[in-house]
Amino acid sequence: MINKKATINKKSTRQYTALICLFSLMGALLLGCGASDNQTANSNTTAPVAGSAASTKTSETASTRAYTDYMGHTVNIPVAPQRIAYFGENYGDLLVLGVQAVGTSTSTIEGKVYEKQVQNVSDLGFPIDLEKALALQPDLIITGNTDEKQYTALTKIAPTVMFDTFAPINERLLLLGDIVNKKKAAEDWLAQYKIKEAEMWTKLHENGVKAGETASVFTYYPGDRLFVMGRTGLSQILYEENGLKPTAPIQKALDEDKGFVQISQEVIGQYAGDRIFILSTPSSEAQQSTEQLMKSKLWLQLPAVKQGHVYIQDIGKTESDASTREWLLEELPKLIK
Repeated sequence: MINKKATINKKSTRQYTALICLFSLMGALLLGCGASDNQTANSNTTAPVAGSAASTKTSETASTRAYTDYMGHTVNIPVAPQRIAYFGENYGDLLVLGVQAVGTSTSTIEGKVYEKQVQNVSDLGFPIDLEKALALQPDLIITGNTDEKQYTALTKIAPTVMFDTFAPINERLLLLGDIVNKKKAAEDWLAQYKIKEAEMWTKLHENGVKAGETASVFTYYPGDRLFVMGRTGLSQILYEENGLKPTAPIQKALDEDKGFVQISQEVIGQYAGDRIFILSTPSSEAQQSTEQLMKSKLWLQLPAVKQGHVYIQDIGKTESDASTREWLLEELPKLIK
């Protein structure tokens, strides 16, 4: 049974995805683009599905296996998928596993730190173009969209799993590695990342970041709407072990599994931490709102502002995928001086 509260929170997180897509596209088109439950995978092999892309058998082992996704769908997926259509956030996770999809929504990778690493991948559009997806003849579709109507349509093209692209990376990457037959690569990457991450925080603490310091991540959305980030993007990186801590109101949002919270300028002091990160966007309207905030008396009185602990970064370069995280291990020490 799906927890209604969790479903609502995931919807709010998906709305943040639309917000990110909007920011990514707005620079060129001025247009917008859409808690981890326990997941179980049954690795027992099953009879191949007749007529499907996954129906080829090896000499001794069936080519498909039953997999149950986090929304409760059980489907036969290829043991070793070769043509993956990936629709959702965090495409950079696939890259660290050595996997390229045959198709994705390319608007979600524009402006990302890993954009140049994405090669020979067809654009499936946003929302996903079913005809284009069908033409690619994928043997597996991974979607971050929880819309059941779209899911049903996708299952007519190829075996489809819903995947929580916003789950914590230590859970998400292992599950993705299992789905795409790269579990060992996922384990190795996570082990190396943990070492590098600890080294980064040690370096930052040696250079002035004190234990227990708090941090906040803010961004503006067109329409003069101010958001504080919770479960998504840069916050996932900052609030790791040995890292910075969320303020009490942000911790509440995290406990409620919220991707972000819209707030008014008047309460920004309640959310502001010892260090503040501002995510800049291509939207001129959002940029203007940010500039007005940073000139306000309310802003200038914040302790982090007075101490010069305010950092600005492109929103497209602060996502929580594995490729961006690798990049941020080098960039955060440069940003936090």
